[in-house]
Amino acid sequence: MFTIFITSLCLIVIAASLRQIFNSLEHEHKIFSFQVFLSILLLYMIIMTGFGMIYLCFITQGIPVYMDSSHTQPLPWLEEMGRSMYFSGMTLFTVGYGDMIPIGAGRWIVILEAMVGYSLPAALVIKVWQNVHHG
Repeated sequence: MFTIFITSLCLIVIAASLRQIFNSLEHEHKIFSFQVFLSILLLYMIIMTGFGMIYLCFITQGIPVYMDSSHTQPLPWLEEMGRSMYFSGMTLFTVGYGDMIPIGAGRWIVILEAMVGYSLPAALVIKVWQNVHHG
């Protein structure tokens, strides 16, 4: 139950952040500004942290979501949090160094995070393009 609550909460925060950035772009009169850049960085941090917390929540509940080639046993909480954030960042930015792989339920979570990470830049470009040509 705890895992479902935390996962739902993280997904709500991520969705609200995505909505906020697109709403702010709607009202932005410049094509690009430092404020927009910082907003996009913050958005990526929120998404990475949210999915990292989801991975951490699953791991702490004994549900494996990734496998690390260097550690086979769960680590202390703070180290596991760092590992979950790293895994989330590599997934969000679709870098994937190969040292960690998704397993079990993590495969479906990774698909969702990678879709967000892959489609967000395209969606932002389209939104700015629409504002320039229709604004």
